[in-house]
Amino acid sequence: MTQFEPTTPFFATNATFIEELYERYLQNPQSVDASWREFFRDVTNGAASPEKRNASWAMVKSQVIGVVEERPAASGQRPGKEKESLIAVNRPPSTDIEAFAHDSIRAIMMVRAYRVRGHLIANLDPLGLEVNDYHPELDPATYGFTDKDMEREIFIDGSLGLKRAPLKDIIAILKQTYCGNIGVEFMHIQYPEQKDWIQRRFENDRGKPYFAPEDKQTIWNTLVEVEAFEQFLQVKYPSTKRFSVQGGDAMMPGLEAVINTAAKLGVQEIVMGMPHRGRMNVLTTTMGKPYAELLSIFQGNLDFPEWVSSSGDVKYHLGTSSDRETPYGKIHLSLLANPSHLEAVDPVVVGKVRAKLDIRGDAEEKSSVMGIMLHGDAAFAGQGLVAETLALSELRGYRTGGTVHIIVNNQIGFTTSPKYSRFTPYPTDIAKSVQAPIFHVNGEDPEAVAYVCKLAMEFRQTFKRDTVVDIFCYRKYGHNESDEPMFTQPLMYKAIAQKPLPAEIYSQRLVEEGTLTQAAVDAKFVEFKAFFEKQYEAAKNFKPNKADWLEGQWAGFDKAKGEHPDGDTGVDVVKLKEIGFAIARVPEQIKVNAKIVRQLDAKRRMMEEGVGIDWATGEALAFGSLLKEDLSVRLSGQDSGRGTFSQRHSVLVDQETEARYEPLNNLGGKQKRYEVIDSSLSEFAILGFEYGYSLGQPNGLTLWEAQFGDFANGAQVIIDQFISSGEVKWLRMSGLVMLLPHGYEGQGPEHSSARLERYLQSCAEDNMQVVNCTTPANYFHVLRRQLKRNFRKPLVVMTPKSLLRNKLAVSKLADMGQGTHFQRLIPETESLAKDDKIRCVVITSGKVYYDLFEERAARKLDDVAIIRLEQYYPFPARELAAELKRYKNAEIVWCQEEPQNMGAWTFVQNRIEEVLESIGRPNTSNFWRVRYAGRPEAASPATGYLKIHEKEQKALVDVALQPAKAALKAAKA
Repeated sequence: MTQFEPTTPFFATNATFIEELYERYLQNPQSVDASWREFFRDVTNGAASPEKRNASWAMVKSQVIGVVEERPAASGQRPGKEKESLIAVNRPPSTDIEAFAHDSIRAIMMVRAYRVRGHLIANLDPLGLEVNDYHPELDPATYGFTDKDMEREIFIDGSLGLKRAPLKDIIAILKQTYCGNIGVEFMHIQYPEQKDWIQRRFENDRGKPYFAPEDKQTIWNTLVEVEAFEQFLQVKYPSTKRFSVQGGDAMMPGLEAVINTAAKLGVQEIVMGMPHRGRMNVLTTTMGKPYAELLSIFQGNLDFPEWVSSSGDVKYHLGTSSDRETPYGKIHLSLLANPSHLEAVDPVVVGKVRAKLDIRGDAEEKSSVMGIMLHGDAAFAGQGLVAETLALSELRGYRTGGTVHIIVNNQIGFTTSPKYSRFTPYPTDIAKSVQAPIFHVNGEDPEAVAYVCKLAMEFRQTFKRDTVVDIFCYRKYGHNESDEPMFTQPLMYKAIAQKPLPAEIYSQRLVEEGTLTQAAVDAKFVEFKAFFEKQYEAAKNFKPNKADWLEGQWAGFDKAKGEHPDGDTGVDVVKLKEIGFAIARVPEQIKVNAKIVRQLDAKRRMMEEGVGIDWATGEALAFGSLLKEDLSVRLSGQDSGRGTFSQRHSVLVDQETEARYEPLNNLGGKQKRYEVIDSSLSEFAILGFEYGYSLGQPNGLTLWEAQFGDFANGAQVIIDQFISSGEVKWLRMSGLVMLLPHGYEGQGPEHSSARLERYLQSCAEDNMQVVNCTTPANYFHVLRRQLKRNFRKPLVVMTPKSLLRNKLAVSKLADMGQGTHFQRLIPETESLAKDDKIRCVVITSGKVYYDLFEERAARKLDDVAIIRLEQYYPFPARELAAELKRYKNAEIVWCQEEPQNMGAWTFVQNRIEEVLESIGRPNTSNFWRVRYAGRPEAASPATGYLKIHEKEQKALVDVALQPAKAALKAAKA
């Protein structure tokens, strides 16, 4: 097979096999394959034909090829030798021919060992604190070679680009290639063509990358600019946190090498994510942010016009975007903002890359857009999100064609030494899980850093896979500039204090080799110092004239202002029926499961009759109508295709072939693509990915669905740091929808509550929307509303479980027709007593409404009105006030399923009180102005016992419907 052609059998575990094969060849050349005959003839260099070697009394040894018994000694002759070692290198050869062959095999085994283990003795640590200069598998003696063998020429069959060479030259080349300032791990890769690509590149270059003088000057100029700016900041702001890159300066020319190589290879956009360290330099040197603007922030000024409503963020969290000129044309760069949760930005980067690829129609080739992630060593090894994000790299729906990861390996995490935070020699081992090549490099050699970064980029573009560059360096100061690292790492920081910085070392190197003069070096530092002084003065009067947002794909959008309308989200009923019939059609080419056929038949009747539209059908109609309006829809989650509760079935699977059919991609006529993905078993990375996707695709509906609502707990960092606060901190809009199954049906603590209270606690400054719909029509409208306004807000939906099949939780097609819209509040829908005769108004939300509705009917109560709060935030105060004005003599009750310390009670109580104040409602109640009906306070969200659940549910409904005095008595009991 062609994919195995580049491989070689000459590695250590095959030694016994090859030795035995050679013994067979010596006995009888025709007993081995022709290819091996040719090889053994080559290694003997045309020597005489082999002849039978063994004496008649000798033992025939075979451990691998067949099973051969030891022959008894011939009569009258001495017994056979003791059993020989299985390691061929420990047995002395008996002929010159055999010696030549054994030398070749042993040398090739050693070559492979260097390819696998050479990095372990490479010169990687610029501090020299951990010197590893010996490994037994890299010792020639391990293979039976001695000093006497060094001059002997050995046949190695093209390895290292050589047919034959003296042993000392082979060893020198191996050390130069695999044990210099670069160490590479690539032999774990299972794809021969990828492994061979790296091997050929390294062995052709002999570990000594070539840079023309002008290229060296470009690297040097970047280092000097970085170092001069850091020195300037240290003078002007010595105690201000900036997370200096000093010690890891080589990251900057490395990043330049990736960007320039990407542009050369046809990449048009790069999305970047990084932690704090070095961000000031990346913002300016790489992204082109004006130094005056950055220095203005250091002086305490805003990074946006005063009229923009934003809380802002610390400078080492900020992102930006720009168009960057390279020697190969223009390339667009986006650096995403990132909180102190270090690796939290990782999935956001790849999600945004995927969105941009989809917009460009490049989801197959994945050549035009890519991601670069910078990491700290401790975070890369320690944060589970790194592994989750890497795991997405080869999954359907999440592939981005590979990310270039650059690790700024400070050899410390805050105050924790690597030996206390991991057990491996490198922080990169987790990347082997996706078979990424890993390039370790000494950060004191900027040419080597630029070389491996270029190589990593070329590998990414060739094979569309992740690559990792691990830059061994250090940090000049502590965790930040005001930290004292000598408290915990005195030996490391004594060594650092004696080190000249990388820019100085490289300058001296170029002076010594004649590329630069010392005068030119001195002049460049003076030039940069003068430049930064001018920028410092300009910063004092710097006034940003625009906010860095609403550009590119976001052009035409605006910030939400005031009481934003819900819009006309209705669709012509005729069009809805066309969509409904299309999704209910049983395709001829697919043998559909009989149970699903019945569901499709039911959907068809819904379309024919225009009534009984259930939740899943309402959702499908919302998706389908958007697709027909040229707006894309992307839904992902752990079981989104079928739906956790077997309600959606947006992917039909052939029962014999498992071929897939997606009804929403077969609506007929022109439409956008519907993408539904069953995700990996991850919440953190997947939600981050979808958030990133929503940043890159404002003109599509992006949804993430939790298997059960409170599984979103595993993604809390994404919710808190990005979804709820990203717009106010970083001026980045998102229209992401989170679907969180929620409702108390006696299914236990982890399958009841979506932790509504956590989202409501985060609601402020019009940052997002939180809803709990009770009808499919309202769900239909709230989904469509996401794309029908000229701004975007995240939407959190408490989606149902039992209501998916509740015969009361249905809608009419007319409720979704033209002129209809989302109802933030649904008034009482039944005919009751006159408004002034209503004794109680129960305000509620979600599934418990139907419990109240049915119990009220069972008790034949006509003096209790039920109002459904469909949207919690933004709170519909105006709509609620209009309804409560009707019921002048009624007490007000809030009813919820959740415990009193959870759910919406603490959120709505004051807001309802404010509404009552606004309509002039006096507080005449002897008990509460707003009475609570629900479960008592609890530590766990729900009971795990069905009988207890049923008792609690009955009690809370009873309290809600009882008169106030009886309710108080029941509550006290």
